[in-house]
Amino acid sequence: MYAKNLPLTGNMLLNGYQLSKLHTFEVAARHLSFSMAAEELSLSPSAISHRINGLEDELGFKLFERFHRKIRLTSEGERIYIALQSSLALINQEVAEIRNNEISGSLTVYSRPSIAQCWLVPKLADFHQRYPSINLDILTGNEYINFNNYNIDLAIYYDNQPPEGLSCEQLMSETIVPVCSREYALQHDLFDNPLGLAACTLLHDKQAWDYKSGMDEWHFWSESFGLNSLVSCRGIGFDRSDLSIVAAMNHAGVAMGRHTLVNKRIQSGELVKPFPELEVSCQHNYYAVTPNSTHHPRVKVFVDWMKEKLAE
Repeated sequence: MYAKNLPLTGNMLLNGYQLSKLHTFEVAARHLSFSMAAEELSLSPSAISHRINGLEDELGFKLFERFHRKIRLTSEGERIYIALQSSLALINQEVAEIRNNEISGSLTVYSRPSIAQCWLVPKLADFHQRYPSINLDILTGNEYINFNNYNIDLAIYYDNQPPEGLSCEQLMSETIVPVCSREYALQHDLFDNPLGLAACTLLHDKQAWDYKSGMDEWHFWSESFGLNSLVSCRGIGFDRSDLSIVAAMNHAGVAMGRHTLVNKRIQSGELVKPFPELEVSCQHNYYAVTPNSTHHPRVKVFVDWMKEKLAE
């Protein structure tokens, strides 16, 4: 008799021969049926029974109680089955992580608040569905981050030029156009009448381009169409573009809308463009910024995903 057919005693461990029989046992225990296990494994019921009998002889204890036309796990068989299920789950997890080729773990993204609120966060469900092994953290702020002092993998900036000394990839350009609620536009007779802005409250992001932007977006837009005289300092300022948009949706005035941030609101009817032909490309673009040019796979898939969503 070969050693592999002897009962396992003392310090003897399972070998590959027993592991193949354990697979047969796992299927039979899952179905609690030799015939159903035979169907899944493309074997005959007698072959399944023969393998289980051989495994029981080698282990030195019974795995199943056998009754007329049914089987039931013994207490020892239950313990082995639970251990097998746990081991298979662990192996499957390892296989999934290996197949992902390091596309797992933590990824920290820093973003301007308005971009995160109006564009990034509403789309994150799609990213998580594609890469469930990536633990994503989103941080927001208006300041420029020192990557050496913060554990941040990627920053999304809105700027007129790429930051120096960092790896930058342009995601897309931007256009700006005045937006407001339909009620406000009708109340101030704004449709196709930019001169009506003279009597309106202008909403603006005071940190649109830097900490002292003030009404720079409004001035840039008005200069582009020769409407300088319409723009005064009268209005309401915010430190986030999305807050000026919320104010516009609630009839507080006319906001300078960035296409990427307001397009969804335009499509839903929450905002309107009183003069859609007066939309202008601004000097600022969206950039994906990293501390070095060698991107970790997690960073690369996130940047590629953002480009895909921006192209939609």
